[in-house]
Amino acid sequence: MSLAAETRRTVDEHPFLVAALRAEVVNYTAAARFLDVDGETEAVATALRRYAEDLPEYETDPRGARVTMRSGVGPVEAGADEVLFAVGGTALGETGGDLTAVLATGEIDARALAAALDALALAEIEVTAAGVADGTMAVVVERLAGADAVRAVERALADVPRA
Repeated sequence: MSLAAETRRTVDEHPFLVAALRAEVVNYTAAARFLDVDGETEAVATALRRYAEDLPEYETDPRGARVTMRSGVGPVEAGADEVLFAVGGTALGETGGDLTAVLATGEIDARALAAALDALALAEIEVTAAGVADGTMAVVVERLAGADAVRAVERALADVPRA
Protein backbone atom coordinates (compact mmCIF):
# COMPACT_ATOMS: atom_id res chain seq x y z
CA MET A 1 0.00 0.00 0.00
CA SER A 2 1.36 3.45 -0.89
CA LEU A 3 2.16 6.03 1.78
CA ALA A 4 -0.71 8.21 0.54
CA ALA A 5 -3.20 5.32 0.73
CA GLU A 6 -1.97 4.28 4.17
CA THR A 7 -2.23 7.89 5.38
CA ARG A 8 -5.81 8.22 4.10
CA ARG A 9 -6.81 4.90 5.66
CA THR A 10 -5.34 5.93 9.01
CA VAL A 11 -6.94 9.39 8.90
CA ASP A 12 -10.32 7.80 8.20
CA GLU A 13 -10.00 5.97 11.55
CA HIS A 14 -10.08 9.38 13.28
CA PRO A 15 -13.28 11.28 12.33
CA PHE A 16 -12.21 14.34 14.33
CA LEU A 17 -9.14 14.64 12.11
CA VAL A 18 -11.21 14.36 8.94
CA ALA A 19 -13.43 17.19 10.25
CA ALA A 20 -10.35 19.28 11.06
CA LEU A 21 -8.91 18.66 7.58
CA ARG A 22 -12.22 19.71 6.02
CA ALA A 23 -12.26 22.87 8.17
CA GLU A 24 -8.65 23.63 7.21
CA VAL A 25 -7.54 23.95 10.83
CA VAL A 26 -4.82 21.31 10.90
CA ASN A 27 -1.13 21.64 11.59
CA TYR A 28 -0.11 18.98 9.07
CA THR A 29 3.23 18.19 10.70
CA ALA A 30 1.62 17.72 14.11
CA ALA A 31 -1.12 15.56 12.56
CA ALA A 32 1.51 13.47 10.75
CA ARG A 33 3.27 12.86 14.07
CA PHE A 34 -0.07 11.88 15.66
CA LEU A 35 -0.85 9.26 13.02
CA ASP A 36 0.69 5.83 13.22
CA VAL A 37 1.91 5.77 9.61
CA ASP A 38 5.27 4.25 8.75
CA GLY A 39 7.10 6.99 6.84
CA GLU A 40 8.90 10.31 7.10
CA THR A 41 6.88 12.94 8.95
CA GLU A 42 7.10 15.43 6.08
CA ALA A 43 6.00 12.81 3.54
CA VAL A 44 2.98 11.95 5.69
CA ALA A 45 2.23 15.68 6.11
CA THR A 46 2.32 16.08 2.32
CA ALA A 47 -0.07 13.12 1.94
CA LEU A 48 -2.37 14.80 4.49
CA ARG A 49 -2.35 18.06 2.52
CA ARG A 50 -3.28 16.22 -0.67
CA TYR A 51 -6.01 14.29 1.09
CA ALA A 52 -7.42 17.54 2.52
CA GLU A 53 -7.61 19.02 -0.99
CA ASP A 54 -9.86 16.12 -2.04
CA LEU A 55 -12.27 16.48 0.89
CA PRO A 56 -15.43 18.59 0.62
CA GLU A 57 -15.37 21.89 2.51
CA TYR A 58 -16.50 21.88 6.12
CA GLU A 59 -20.02 23.29 6.31
CA THR A 60 -22.61 23.48 9.03
CA ASP A 61 -26.36 23.21 8.88
CA PRO A 62 -28.15 25.08 11.69
CA ARG A 63 -31.21 23.20 12.91
CA GLY A 64 -34.48 24.84 13.73
CA ALA A 65 -35.48 23.20 16.97
CA ARG A 66 -37.14 24.00 20.26
CA VAL A 67 -35.04 22.86 23.22
CA THR A 68 -36.72 22.22 26.58
CA MET A 69 -35.80 20.58 29.86
CA ARG A 70 -37.74 18.20 32.07
CA SER A 71 -36.48 17.57 35.60
CA GLY A 72 -37.39 14.70 37.87
CA VAL A 73 -36.70 11.95 35.35
CA GLY A 74 -36.18 8.35 36.40
CA PRO A 75 -37.07 4.75 35.51
CA VAL A 76 -40.70 3.97 34.66
CA GLU A 77 -42.57 0.94 33.40
CA ALA A 78 -42.45 0.61 29.61
CA GLY A 79 -45.75 1.76 28.15
CA ALA A 80 -46.51 4.11 31.04
CA ASP A 81 -48.02 7.51 30.18
CA GLU A 82 -45.02 9.43 31.48
CA VAL A 83 -42.38 7.72 29.28
CA LEU A 84 -40.06 10.29 27.67
CA PHE A 85 -37.43 7.87 26.45
CA ALA A 86 -37.24 4.10 25.96
CA VAL A 87 -34.59 1.76 24.60
CA GLY A 88 -34.99 -1.98 24.75
CA GLY A 89 -36.44 -2.81 28.15
CA THR A 90 -35.44 0.47 29.81
CA ALA A 91 -37.83 3.41 29.94
CA LEU A 92 -37.32 6.82 31.54
CA GLY A 93 -40.01 9.33 32.38
CA GLU A 94 -41.12 12.02 34.78
CA THR A 95 -41.18 10.16 38.09
CA GLY A 96 -39.51 12.56 40.49
CA GLY A 97 -36.17 10.90 39.81
CA ASP A 98 -32.75 12.53 39.98
CA LEU A 99 -32.18 12.95 36.24
CA THR A 100 -33.03 15.67 33.74
CA ALA A 101 -34.12 15.16 30.13
CA VAL A 102 -33.16 17.72 27.50
CA LEU A 103 -35.64 17.48 24.64
CA ALA A 104 -35.26 19.04 21.20
CA THR A 105 -38.05 18.99 18.63
CA GLY A 106 -37.96 20.22 15.07
CA GLU A 107 -35.29 19.65 12.43
CA ILE A 108 -33.67 16.84 14.40
CA ASP A 109 -31.93 13.75 13.09
CA ALA A 110 -29.05 11.48 14.07
CA ARG A 111 -26.46 14.02 12.88
CA ALA A 112 -27.98 16.61 15.25
CA LEU A 113 -27.80 14.08 18.08
CA ALA A 114 -24.14 13.39 17.29
CA ALA A 115 -23.36 17.12 17.40
CA ALA A 116 -25.20 17.44 20.72
CA LEU A 117 -23.32 14.49 22.22
CA ASP A 118 -20.00 15.97 21.08
CA ALA A 119 -20.90 19.32 22.66
CA LEU A 120 -21.92 17.65 25.91
CA ALA A 121 -18.68 15.67 26.01
CA LEU A 122 -16.68 18.88 25.51
CA ALA A 123 -18.64 20.48 28.35
CA GLU A 124 -17.82 17.41 30.48
CA ILE A 125 -21.50 16.63 30.98
CA GLU A 126 -22.08 12.91 31.39
CA VAL A 127 -24.97 11.54 29.33
CA THR A 128 -27.01 8.76 30.90
CA ALA A 129 -29.17 8.06 27.83
CA ALA A 130 -29.75 9.58 24.40
CA GLY A 131 -31.81 8.94 21.33
CA VAL A 132 -33.57 10.45 18.34
CA ALA A 133 -36.75 9.57 16.44
CA ASP A 134 -39.27 11.41 14.29
CA GLY A 135 -37.80 14.89 14.72
CA THR A 136 -37.37 14.61 18.49
CA MET A 137 -34.16 14.14 20.44
CA ALA A 138 -33.84 13.20 24.11
CA VAL A 139 -30.64 13.48 26.10
CA VAL A 140 -30.74 12.46 29.75
CA VAL A 141 -28.20 13.91 32.21
CA GLU A 142 -27.81 14.34 35.97
CA ARG A 143 -30.32 16.82 37.38
CA LEU A 144 -27.76 19.48 38.32
CA ALA A 145 -26.27 19.44 34.80
CA GLY A 146 -29.62 20.19 33.16
CA ALA A 147 -29.24 23.93 32.52
CA ASP A 148 -25.68 23.54 31.21
CA ALA A 149 -26.85 20.67 29.02
CA VAL A 150 -29.62 22.82 27.51
CA ARG A 151 -27.10 25.52 26.60
CA ALA A 152 -24.68 22.96 25.12
CA VAL A 153 -27.44 21.36 23.02
CA GLU A 154 -28.66 24.75 21.79
CA ARG A 155 -25.10 25.69 20.71
CA ALA A 156 -24.63 22.34 19.01
CA LEU A 157 -27.88 22.62 17.06
CA ALA A 158 -26.79 26.02 15.74
CA ASP A 159 -23.72 24.42 14.06
CA VAL A 160 -24.48 20.82 13.07
CA PRO A 161 -21.76 19.64 10.66
CA ARG A 162 -22.94 18.56 7.22
CA ALA A 163 -21.98 15.15 5.93
